[in-house]
Amino acid sequence: MWRALGVLAVVLAAVMFGFAALHSGIWGPPVIVPAVVVEILCGSGLLAGGYGAIRTAPWAWNGLAYAYAGALGGVLLGVLALAMSPGASMPLTEWYHRVMAVVLALGLGGTLYASRDRK
Repeated sequence: MWRALGVLAVVLAAVMFGFAALHSGIWGPPVIVPAVVVEILCGSGLLAGGYGAIRTAPWAWNGLAYAYAGALGGVLLGVLALAMSPGASMPLTEWYHRVMAVVLALGLGGTLYASRDRK
């Protein structure tokens, strides 16, 4: 189960890096620097946590739980930012934040559930 959660974290990190590129203005939408910074930080955390879980490192549970929790916090911060500035969002970013929040919450729940098996 750890490897599956690690692979999910790596996939989510790739999605976050893709949306960081989107928010950097590469494909046309306006540049949102705070979103780029938060998504790169969250993606890097997910990448490190996923690597630890795939390699079954001793710190894998802590790293993966912190990565999912931190990334979920970053996505919820993005949801709050979208709510505070109506009209500035696109349907793609609203969909992205909703889906990522659900998947990250499920990943965090799976990590907490799998931590019971490691004892």
